Formats: sequence, C-alpha cells, structure tokens
Amino acid sequence: MKKIKFGIPVFLFWAGYVRACDACKLQQPKITQDFTHGTGPESNWDWCIVVGITVITLITLLYSFRFLIKPGEKNRKHIKNTILDF
Repeated sequence: MKKIKFGIPVFLFWAGYVRACDACKLQQPKITQDFTHGTGPESNWDWCIVVGITVITLITLLYSFRFLIKPGEKNRKHIKNTILDF
C-alpha cells in the first residue's frame, strides 16, 4: 500500500513533465503534438516505420502476456511459476 501511495504522486509529476513544450508542439503533426519533442515525421516512410514498430511492440506485448499466463512448463519449480504465485 505504501508503494501505491508513493507511486501516484510520482506518476502525476512525470505525466506533466514528459509532455512536449510549446515550441515542439508547433513542429509536430496533429497526432503527435503532445507526445514528442523535436521535429515530426518528415515523409510517409517515417510513418511506415512508426506503424511497423508499433505492430512489433504490440505483438511482443501480447506474446509476453500469453507466456506469462500460460508458461507451458509443468515443473512447479520453474522460474516463470514464481511470478504466477504472487
């Protein structure tokens, strides 16, 4: 419970800190104005790269949850089962 009470103010502080500044918002396209600093994607190839990286990240996230929930190991002493015991 102490970690949650400490984590909420830290999260709220970082949520305001990681936003882009006003000068960078003007350089970004409408989709990414509040998220990143610097110039935005300059061509359609940049957007293809962003979409590709997003797809790879989502696939990796889904597989990590899948193998965390059903690790496929029958041995109760396997390291993956220590996470599931909590």
